[in-house]
Amino acid sequence: MAWRNNAKVSVPTSPGAPLIAGPDYTPAPILPLTSQASGMAPMSAPDAPLPAAFHPIVDLDTGGVIAVEVTAHPHAGPRHSLTGTIEALRSVSAEGALLPLVLTIPVGAVAGGSAALAPLHEAMRVATRRPREVILAIEGAVAPGDRSALLHGVDGLRAAGYLIAFGEAGSSHLPLDLIADAQPYVVMLAPELVERAPRDARRAAVAESVVTFAREIAAHVLAPGVVDESQLAAVRGWGIRLAQGSLLAPGDWKPSHGRVNVPLPATENVPPLTALLGPRVQEFLMPAVTLSMNATAEGVVAAFGTEPSITSIILVDEFQRPHGSIDRSRFLLFMAGAYGHALHAKKPATRLADPPKVVPKTTPAVAAMQLTGRDPSRVYDDLVVVDELGRCMGVVHVSDLIRHVVTSRH
Repeated sequence: MAWRNNAKVSVPTSPGAPLIAGPDYTPAPILPLTSQASGMAPMSAPDAPLPAAFHPIVDLDTGGVIAVEVTAHPHAGPRHSLTGTIEALRSVSAEGALLPLVLTIPVGAVAGGSAALAPLHEAMRVATRRPREVILAIEGAVAPGDRSALLHGVDGLRAAGYLIAFGEAGSSHLPLDLIADAQPYVVMLAPELVERAPRDARRAAVAESVVTFAREIAAHVLAPGVVDESQLAAVRGWGIRLAQGSLLAPGDWKPSHGRVNVPLPATENVPPLTALLGPRVQEFLMPAVTLSMNATAEGVVAAFGTEPSITSIILVDEFQRPHGSIDRSRFLLFMAGAYGHALHAKKPATRLADPPKVVPKTTPAVAAMQLTGRDPSRVYDDLVVVDELGRCMGVVHVSDLIRHVVTSRH
């Protein structure tokens, strides 16, 4: 397979916007994350974060980094322990990362309900991260008796604003019908499937079936552990768009390291996506970079400067409802003009924002494209996808809709 020249990708280094607490949540005092504060098993060095690994999640179609997976390796503990999840979150605070996060969380903790998850919510508050900026990847075997509790726990996390993922799909003791009932945002393939699929047709068949299943339930698919080009070719052959692994970034990569090299397959060698009848706009959803309504224009400039793949920034209120959309090209061009920075840098960014192009998550792609053409001056502005409560779920790039229309006609 022929490959394009490596595309340069940069990763943001500034921390996310403050977490907005829900109406029924009373923040606890900020305490060290010890056994008294979190209910977890005591740790030998509570003040020092455990070593964490950072893995950029790469959009293989564009070469852009759209999220950062963070994993920590805590001491052995009960299967419901949140130590690893919280330590990963602490490492993010120390390192600084603006893009959405992917954090692993054990099945037992989610099934434990709100009481078991309280340390996570507190750690999010301390780290000043919004739930909508975090994808929680649930991992571990599910006992038959935990099924109902797990689904209730997933509903609670989703109501709080978290995005839900299931990891190790295809190899763990995790029924596919349970994943379907949970309606996750992302399904993550088991790393061993990605590792063995290029030389094992049976594993490749399992991976393809998981990808087909995820597509039918409107979930994104993430391929972890891509270490060589044969695996990347297999991943692209299955129609997977999101991937992570040492082929895309070195093992010691951190957000502060800046740019990474991402090999992209040649366009002519990429198999076309399967044409679907009447796809919904949710199938093209990408995580949005959001800032609060009181963000300054200077803060927007800093956000755009950290990652070239950020095409827009959505200004949201305390309920994550979009109230403004800032297009990268127009905003930076305006700020670069005569006296632009001097006049607007310290002023609210809302003065330079446009009304967001809001579409419900169930909107067909064709209808969404019709919306883009209503304002000739903003044809290529990102669409803002909202849920039933009007909360921002992410953005859709118009180029993705155009690509789908073109490929579906061949």
